[in-house]
Amino acid sequence: MSGRQPSGVRSIPVRAASGLVVCSGRLLQQSCFIRKLKGTKMKLQTRFLLSFLILVCAILVCPSDAQQSGRYIVTIQAPTEQAAEAVMRAGGSVIHVYDNIPAIAIQVPAQALAGLQRNPLIVDIEPDSIVSTMAKPPKQPPTPPAQTLPWGINRIDAEWAHAKDYLGQGAKVAVVDTGIDLTHPDLGVAGGINIINPAKSYADDNGHGTHVAGIIAARDNAIGVIGVAPAASLYAVKVLNRSGMGWTSDIMAGVDWCITEGMDVVNMSLGGGSYIQEFQNLCDAAAAAEVQIVAAAGNESGAVSYPAAYANVIGVSATDSSDAFASFSNFGIGVDIAAPGVSIYSTYKGGGYATLSGTSMAAPHVAGTLALSLNIFTTADDIELPAIQQGDGLVDAGEAATGIEDYGDDLP
Repeated sequence: MSGRQPSGVRSIPVRAASGLVVCSGRLLQQSCFIRKLKGTKMKLQTRFLLSFLILVCAILVCPSDAQQSGRYIVTIQAPTEQAAEAVMRAGGSVIHVYDNIPAIAIQVPAQALAGLQRNPLIVDIEPDSIVSTMAKPPKQPPTPPAQTLPWGINRIDAEWAHAKDYLGQGAKVAVVDTGIDLTHPDLGVAGGINIINPAKSYADDNGHGTHVAGIIAARDNAIGVIGVAPAASLYAVKVLNRSGMGWTSDIMAGVDWCITEGMDVVNMSLGGGSYIQEFQNLCDAAAAAEVQIVAAAGNESGAVSYPAAYANVIGVSATDSSDAFASFSNFGIGVDIAAPGVSIYSTYKGGGYATLSGTSMAAPHVAGTLALSLNIFTTADDIELPAIQQGDGLVDAGEAATGIEDYGDDLP
């Protein structure tokens, strides 16, 4: 997990979309006002004149591209309250206040940025960016009548760790994702939070987070599948919407919550955001708190995505059932270890099961192994891939937990 420098990943522009929301909101309010006027006995000419004036105002008030709001991550050196007041005076709002780093996430009109940058309370302002899940579309077979051992769990010898009673007891593993199916019969969720809307449930409305959770800790029972660490405690940290998309600032808020709540392992099967210094600082804070962060390397067959590319984050590439490097997997600086990620069968939303492929599926094999043992690098299997593809090798849960080097079935 060596330090990585920014690779020049471009921030995704968000101002246009934000401005559309603002403009649409104003037009909606004005439209409602017109409807109220229709219920009066005003003369037709007066209604026409007022409607015309409101339309002109809407055109004038609707912000240009330079005036539209955007989301930003702000490093502060003043008390949070003072910095928040400065943002609100500039016409913005505070989205998140981070507990473990001196930063806040804000939404503010673009024309106010220059003034905020000159404010002595503010150290730095970085654009927020959009991230997404790292998985291929699912295939959903019927719910199996009996429990099966997925090939990825078998390949990393997790079942041998289970035989020695290494099940992840006492480990708290957070799935920073789309949420988890809270009523799935093969999963137990100990707690969580909806970062997007704290007033709402952290239940999974996409399916991706539930799939990831099953790889980590599906129960050892008579149905479905079994995870790497079936006795670990799962926590759902919902940071992505039903489409599997979200903001970097929300992911940061999720990681911040994990540090504060004392998680042992954090899995982030997501990526695509830009380099943000405060996110790196947050990963450093997690490491200082002995929180292990695992992230998917990405599925673009190119450079490793953020957050996997940050220092103090374990970046995971994907392999198939023949130990070949997955064609879609990212590689290079930032790959620390490899894990199964092709055609992985696991739990899914609605109490079901599905087969997915992606580095999203590789990362939770590593997160589950960390719930068994922290000794994952020296015990990883050399599968004779270049280091830029496999890092230290293929994760070996059996050896990491028990210390036994070879169970006789390491070959695919």
